[in-house]
Amino acid sequence: MTGEQMASLAPALRGWLERFRRCFGRGKTFRYLEKYLVGLLSDVKRKSIEPIALASGVAVRTLQEFLAFFVWDEQAVAAELCRAVAEEQVPEGGIGVLDGSAHAKQGNKTPGVQRQWCGERGKVENCVLGYHLLYTDNHPRNPFSCVLTSDLYLPRGWAEDRERCREAGIPDELAYRPGWRIGIDQLERVIGQGVRFAYVTFDEEVGSVPAFWFELDRLGQRAIGEVKPHFWAWATPPKYHSGRSEYAPHRVDDLAVHSAVFRDQPWRAVKIKDVTRGPAVWEIKHAPIQLVGREEHGVPVPTDRRYWLIVARQPKTGEIKYFVSNAPLTADLMALLWVAFARWHVEKWFERAKQETGFGAFEVRTYRSLIRHWLISRLAMFFLARETRRLREKKSADHPRAGGRIGQPPGRNHLETTVAIRGGVPQTMCVSPMPQ
Repeated sequence: MTGEQMASLAPALRGWLERFRRCFGRGKTFRYLEKYLVGLLSDVKRKSIEPIALASGVAVRTLQEFLAFFVWDEQAVAAELCRAVAEEQVPEGGIGVLDGSAHAKQGNKTPGVQRQWCGERGKVENCVLGYHLLYTDNHPRNPFSCVLTSDLYLPRGWAEDRERCREAGIPDELAYRPGWRIGIDQLERVIGQGVRFAYVTFDEEVGSVPAFWFELDRLGQRAIGEVKPHFWAWATPPKYHSGRSEYAPHRVDDLAVHSAVFRDQPWRAVKIKDVTRGPAVWEIKHAPIQLVGREEHGVPVPTDRRYWLIVARQPKTGEIKYFVSNAPLTADLMALLWVAFARWHVEKWFERAKQETGFGAFEVRTYRSLIRHWLISRLAMFFLARETRRLREKKSADHPRAGGRIGQPPGRNHLETTVAIRGGVPQTMCVSPMPQ
């Protein structure tokens, strides 16, 4: 943001930051929060500590200590951010998106850094990986999105080297957790702080873990997410508990081709308005399945409850996606699909946060500094999202046709479907709201 833009928003920013003052023991420490946040919002080219300090007239060492050592309660600030989002959320509950974001880094001192898959570079690279939970109201024209919480992924090599962890300020109680476990912990945390989700969605790395689905069921949280082709399930309940192949679970890609409930079902053409790439037509099939709940004497046992399996095929490219959902079997299929394709919100948020608030520009060597940097970047992005929505609503009030309908279900206007019945006449389906 330019200096002129910052000046115009300064009163609103100071007023909003007041809700966090109680999390800071000293007024001087609180003022460093404002300076760091304004630096992240400013137009400095590199939004790390040194450029921000020089631009704001603060000693570089002081700003480093503000992130690493000054006494303030970052957990209380994060909880207050969640409460602020809860105040903004739509009555029906928004959509939660769990996703990871990698940041390429040099050296070996940044907490959690190691050679691992780096989506930022599209290859295995020396990087830091964070897992994040985004809230979005999925509004068709003016979406409000905010990352609620961020956690460092601590690789096994780091977790097993406690001396290295202590040098980086990583707490002894922070152990290795797979991505799906981090996601469940994040959901529990923000739900306890008042945020509600109609549905949660995620990628195939998380969705392909059966234990993740059972934890969602424990939380009572509805979800739909991708699974890998080799995810195992039953399309029809096995007659016997047996190790014989005819009673065993099968890969979902095999079920989609060979199981009668899918094989005998016509493909249904669905047009989804993908905000990032325009309308796209997918062909779908769906049926209830049972997951592998546990093993008894080495033999898989199906879950008592059934889940959805939705197979989506892109006719132009041949791409196939497999989605599982724990929604009721009476759920609106088209609403589920819109949630399943809503992950673009978190991708867009990461892109903007890295460009506008330096989300990945951290140059730190302590765990607390990293967590605090991510937190302040999230505060800055929330402020931008809220102000953007306020200004757009103001414009809509001046031009009534520019705004959307108040109170409509998330994403309702972004999905239209055409059911193509082989041998029959295509008909247009009306989309009903997501069940609550």
